[in-house]
Amino acid sequence: MFETCVDLLEEYSQVEVQLSDPAVHGDQAVARRLGRRFAELGPIVAAYREWLSATDDVAAARELGEVDEAFADEVAVQQARLDAATERLTELLLPRDPMDDNDVILEVKAGEGGEESALFAGDLARMYMRYAERHGWNAQVIDAVESDLGGYKDISIAVKAKGVPEPGQAPFARLKFEGGVHRVQRVPVTESQGRIHTSAAGVLVMPEAEEVDVVIDPNDLRIDVYRSSGPGGQSVNTTDSAVRITHLPTGVVVSCQNEKSQLQNKESAMRILRARLLAEAEEQAAREASDARRSQVRTVDRSERIRTYNFPENRISDHRVGFKAHNLDQVLDGDLDAVIDACVTADQNSRLSETAD
Repeated sequence: MFETCVDLLEEYSQVEVQLSDPAVHGDQAVARRLGRRFAELGPIVAAYREWLSATDDVAAARELGEVDEAFADEVAVQQARLDAATERLTELLLPRDPMDDNDVILEVKAGEGGEESALFAGDLARMYMRYAERHGWNAQVIDAVESDLGGYKDISIAVKAKGVPEPGQAPFARLKFEGGVHRVQRVPVTESQGRIHTSAAGVLVMPEAEEVDVVIDPNDLRIDVYRSSGPGGQSVNTTDSAVRITHLPTGVVVSCQNEKSQLQNKESAMRILRARLLAEAEEQAAREASDARRSQVRTVDRSERIRTYNFPENRISDHRVGFKAHNLDQVLDGDLDAVIDACVTADQNSRLSETAD
């Protein structure tokens, strides 16, 4: 059992040696890749060592129990420890999404519901920025189109971890379950009769791509510049600082106008473009892969209505996993871990059952 851990233990030792070599850190891309792999293998190695220790202790307790009945209770104690170690190691060895260690570009778009939808999109954007803050991540707005009442018609946020996070704790591993249509039920600020309305906003979560992950031929790009538009801002309607990039082979169009210069907007647009192209490549690979793989990525399908935020009842409901809680005010303040944990657990259970089959 767990024979593959022997090879992983050897790889862990090799990576540790490589990271201790100062020459490796001369290439930041290599050092970052090794650091991520070291962080990924660390929990597996620790769990494997605990499993080995627990296995030995169960055998020793049973041997002593045969000689002295006073040790009989110790067998049950050590067996419980071994069972927990086995479960933990099994979970860690499950196939992981290769993008789980990535940072994230998250887009929130107003949907049906007009101005109320734009206000809700603003609520969601603030929720994710507060969630990032709670986890010690950096959250940066890289483009935004505001609505008249202070919401967002469209907003793009880059979420970046500090250092090398533990496996399953990077921004994409946590936030990928947020992709989809989010529905809100509340009395809009524009409603004079006090009636509850339903509107929606769409969330798209993409792993941020490094330049080495997605190679873009400059000849495949059409770049247009135009004047920024929207409420406020020193550069709005005064200079041609906004940038629109069209990737001709795929037809993907990205626009950015949040920064004051063309260069800054072009850099932001390229970050979003790389993320979108990487996401499309992942989706294409998923379509060509097995049903099991497709079921793992359906959580980032923005056409799927995944969650309802009911303000009168202070209730949040995730329709994929049956999660319900009456702490909507806290969730909107960034306390999202409970609902995300429910999605993570459901995903793990699904992969465990597929492994068993």
